[in-house]
Amino acid sequence: MKKFYIPTSIVYTNLSPHIGFALELIQADVLARYHRLLSEDVFFLTGTDENGAKVAKAAEEAGKSPKNFVDEIVKKVKELKEVLNLSNDDFIRTSDKKRHWSAVEKVWLKLKENGDIYKKKYKGLYCVGCEAFVKEKDLVDGKCPIHEKNPEVIEEENYFFRLSKYQNKLKKIIRAEKIKIIPETRKSELLNFITQGLEDTSCSRSREKLEWGIPVPGDNTQTVYVWLEALGNYLSALDYATNGDKFKKFWPPDVHCIGKDIFIRFHGSLWPAMLLSLKLELPKTIFVHGFITVGGQKMSKSLGNVIDPFELVKKYGTDAVRYFLLREIPPTEDGDFTYEKFEQRYNSDLASGLGNLVARVITLAKISNFQFLISKQIPNPKFKTIINNTWGKYREDLDEFKFNEALISIWDLISFCDKYIEKERPWEESENQKEVISNLLLVIGEIAKLLEPFLPETSEKILEQIKNKKSQILFPRIY
Repeated sequence: MKKFYIPTSIVYTNLSPHIGFALELIQADVLARYHRLLSEDVFFLTGTDENGAKVAKAAEEAGKSPKNFVDEIVKKVKELKEVLNLSNDDFIRTSDKKRHWSAVEKVWLKLKENGDIYKKKYKGLYCVGCEAFVKEKDLVDGKCPIHEKNPEVIEEENYFFRLSKYQNKLKKIIRAEKIKIIPETRKSELLNFITQGLEDTSCSRSREKLEWGIPVPGDNTQTVYVWLEALGNYLSALDYATNGDKFKKFWPPDVHCIGKDIFIRFHGSLWPAMLLSLKLELPKTIFVHGFITVGGQKMSKSLGNVIDPFELVKKYGTDAVRYFLLREIPPTEDGDFTYEKFEQRYNSDLASGLGNLVARVITLAKISNFQFLISKQIPNPKFKTIINNTWGKYREDLDEFKFNEALISIWDLISFCDKYIEKERPWEESENQKEVISNLLLVIGEIAKLLEPFLPETSEKILEQIKNKKSQILFPRIY
């Protein structure tokens, strides 16, 4: 049985998760469900990044201990599984001493044994938001371009990872597509970044200044720097510390899902370099998504425009939220959210499109007392060709991470059915009435199967309605 390992990034626990992380989880969930349909043995991982200065600072501001603070955030993140109907197989916490801490200690000792960790004094600009040292040339008006805050000047003795040692090797690997980068534009950006020169990166902080984290093995005066430590979660969840069966079976990642802000510096250069030092196989593909803006503006707590996925699902339903994010937000680029766009897409595609078609067909089958069982055979050659073409395009799109294009193919099939109904008028008694209804039932059965990775709850409801010939509204229209 072919394996498929798909990890997402892990959400940072300084704030409750917003819709941007929900997008990543849903995209990964579609891929995981799709590969299960292909009869592959899937391991879908997500989790929480709980250590570091940013978390400690947020906990202090909230008047809570770091542990109590992150436990509350983690509870919310875990609830996303039910709220978004996710199928992840595991959830890793970086506070998990048994699995994660032991794996990070193993990683550290191997990196050090291979001569890739050393200690030196350093003075530089540190962005708490990025949990990373930044260069003055990369600042905009003296501020971090991502977090829009002035970095701190830090001078201390830290451990460093020899990232520069792997510069040429990484360049060759990326150019040869030994790690496939989706989309191609991110590959070009990564190569430009590597070509400008990779510098050794700090991988620890003074424990006096950052106690909330994993102590450096053999040196209790230092804390393992959050990025080197957090990246290890993709190993620790597979029982890397004990060289467990999961690790032997599922490593390396087949598709790694992450956002563009943590791709180039961390998942595109630091993480592959660490794996090279550890002599481990590299991820086969890194799929990089963009950001969600709100009304054309960056989501920001200060602007008060952060979209809460919990509230969105409460108002519109899980599958409606999944559909909008997968259909409206370009898979690899930035996309915009507004409630107006959401409701327009909901009414046109879900209520008037899919929901209306299923209701019409089930009602026709019930009125005509039509006896029907879902069959794998499609007798009508025209329908067979259209359905086969849809499945072909659908597989091609999902293999290329084009979630929106795959959904367009399904909705083209819905449109074809609507036109077929208007042409054949199956509500009128005729010689071919039963054949027309049979064709329509077969097609909405196929539509349900196509929708399973995208809208799993709706897919199940459609198949149940076909079986019981009981029409129930899938998506009530929003007025």
